[in-house]
Amino acid sequence: MAKIIAVTSGKGGTGKSTVCAGLGYTLAKQGHRTLIIELDFGLRCLDIMFGMETRIDHDLGEVLNGKKTALEAVAQVPMASNLSILCAPKTLTPVDAKQIGEICRSVKKYFEYIIIDTGAGINSHVFDIVEQSNLILVVSTPDQVCIRDASLMSDEFYNRGNKSQRLIINKVSKKVIGNGLVANLDEIIDKVGIQLIGVIPDDFKMTVATGKGNPIPTDSEALKAFDAIAKRLGGEFVPLTFNN
Repeated sequence: MAKIIAVTSGKGGTGKSTVCAGLGYTLAKQGHRTLIIELDFGLRCLDIMFGMETRIDHDLGEVLNGKKTALEAVAQVPMASNLSILCAPKTLTPVDAKQIGEICRSVKKYFEYIIIDTGAGINSHVFDIVEQSNLILVVSTPDQVCIRDASLMSDEFYNRGNKSQRLIINKVSKKVIGNGLVANLDEIIDKVGIQLIGVIPDDFKMTVATGKGNPIPTDSEALKAFDAIAKRLGGEFVPLTFNN
């Protein structure tokens, strides 16, 4: 049965969808059958990131309105044979946590990991959906606003009994660590209050690859970071390194 991982953030602009794409890609490359469910209604981007903009025949909206089953709407990603995506509709579509839970239950026997790309923001819609996951990955950047929002979101998860949380710090560079926005990574971890699972460097190669829908280059520092996070999710000890 699949492990359900919700990837969320307190505000937009943290690179949450990129994290979902990178993590899903590396899990698939490691041999794990992985599905990403995209919930950013009206703002979908996974099809572009994986070079599938003209190959998406069905989306989550058709599942929610009963026209397709979840498996019928899932699209396999050509660049990673173990990876599939269920894209958000291009228009705003009503959804509730019960529906997402039913979709996950209907497909979980076919996958090892289901990654839920939640909509950004602190609202009941996100909290209700995330409550059904086995693990919550909270994404923040070194920006003080993002850090505060991530802390507020994490506190609400804890208040609701969701204790299985891990922090991903995204878009990190030496320009902002030490002599810029924050003194060090520990400052971010302490302010958010979640155990760290990975640091993603600000990587132009990753930005170009996802922007053009190309495979992430093997020498991408971001790809190496995602690979390490994917291994940690499986219980493997991988030391944290940050060279950007």
